[in-house]
Amino acid sequence: MSTHTSPSASATGSAAGSRTSSGSRRWWVLVVLALTQLIVVLDGTIVNIALPAAQQELGLTDTQRQWVITAYALAFGALLLLGGRIADYWGRKRTYLVGMVGFGAASAFGGLAQSGTELIIARGLQGVFAALMAPAALALLTVTFTHGRDRNTAFAVFGTVAGAGAAVGLVLGGVLTEFADWRWCLLVNVPFVLVGLVAGMILVTESKAEGDNKYDLWGALTVALGLGSLVYGFTRAEEGWGSAETIGFLALGAGLLALFVFIESRVAQPLLPLRVVTDRVRGGAFLIQMIVGSVMIGAMLYLTFHLQIVLGFPPLEAGLATLPMTLAIMVTAPIATKLLPKIGPRVLLIVGPLIAAVGLVYLSRITPDGSYLVQVLPALLILGVGMAMLFVPIQNLALSGVAPHDAGAASATANAAMQIGGSIGLSVFTTVYAGAVAGVEVVDKASQFTAFTTGYSAAFIATAVALVVASILAVVFIRGSKESLLPTGDEKAVHLG
Repeated sequence: MSTHTSPSASATGSAAGSRTSSGSRRWWVLVVLALTQLIVVLDGTIVNIALPAAQQELGLTDTQRQWVITAYALAFGALLLLGGRIADYWGRKRTYLVGMVGFGAASAFGGLAQSGTELIIARGLQGVFAALMAPAALALLTVTFTHGRDRNTAFAVFGTVAGAGAAVGLVLGGVLTEFADWRWCLLVNVPFVLVGLVAGMILVTESKAEGDNKYDLWGALTVALGLGSLVYGFTRAEEGWGSAETIGFLALGAGLLALFVFIESRVAQPLLPLRVVTDRVRGGAFLIQMIVGSVMIGAMLYLTFHLQIVLGFPPLEAGLATLPMTLAIMVTAPIATKLLPKIGPRVLLIVGPLIAAVGLVYLSRITPDGSYLVQVLPALLILGVGMAMLFVPIQNLALSGVAPHDAGAASATANAAMQIGGSIGLSVFTTVYAGAVAGVEVVDKASQFTAFTTGYSAAFIATAVALVVASILAVVFIRGSKESLLPTGDEKAVHLG
């Protein structure tokens, strides 16, 4: 194990960390940053349940309805790396506050939208400002909790909030849609933003990477266009993998990302220092995060469809029906947090995905006339236990050993992995679903529900397979002693080998 630290950056980051983390104040900082993460994550799912009502009121086409979801993830994932570097260079607190203001304004615009186009634009703007807010928040967490048990606890809380946010979004979306209006699924962000903005101004201490900081504009352009083309290509794949448009955008995205890697290996101040992702352990953590993002978005979306379309749950009941998974995460996370320093992250990252996969395989046994209590509830509890074991160590591991100068870029990569993984995974799972449904002859309502559950089951099996792959990745990439995988002393930039 070797250390690699930028002297000026480390000095600045260390000083900022000590200032921010003094006394009990840093735990209030954790509350503020966790609230930010909750807003960012739940906005990926809160509109899911509201989409039927929004489609009817605004006259959305099916394509526009899809883009209400995709626009957020696409803008978010494509701009996260640039947002991370802006946070590092311009100031993490300043970037965080600007992101909060913009996110709140975009949410208000979306809540007042009068057309499908306005709603899609608002969702895209939410993604743009989330790309500033999210990496700044995670970087602030990194320099606030630098090592030891407190860092493990802080990242466990942060990761648990991130994991539960998708389910919280579904519940909150159901409550707002049924008792208020679908527009409140966007407007609800405004009071959250105001609280986070005021608390952030009072509690958070500024930190940034000092020295010769230049923006890598060519890198920013190629990675944004590359990720955008890739996600768009996978989105178009829902209508056919062999179409010229699908192949063209996927090829363009791959080519631009290859060009991005070449640029990053040549420029003096790269947008994403390759040392952040080429580290074996950290690179493995990013890959696992991509799979986690794909599973959470894909599984929860098709579960929502099953609850509302097949089982006939109204919006509120559909949202509440997902709550057991969140409760299982909340119960399991403290246990996993206590186990983390004893057994290390590797065991949790190997076993957790396998447990979650069992839950999804169980969920794949759904039938049109099945019972929620028998076919769905046990699966959600098992899934929650497995995902909690993933959420607790993954954020910590993805940022372990990152020099303070690279904190924004690394946290942006962690967030981008979740968002891009979710976008790509949803497209793949949708293709699996469509293929399964196409094999069922529909002659009446009963056979239509059979087709739906056949498609949902296929999608759940696909997500289970993805989690098995995540477990294999943990075996291959997450290597080393538990002491080397998690910071326990005052080291600030340990590069794991």
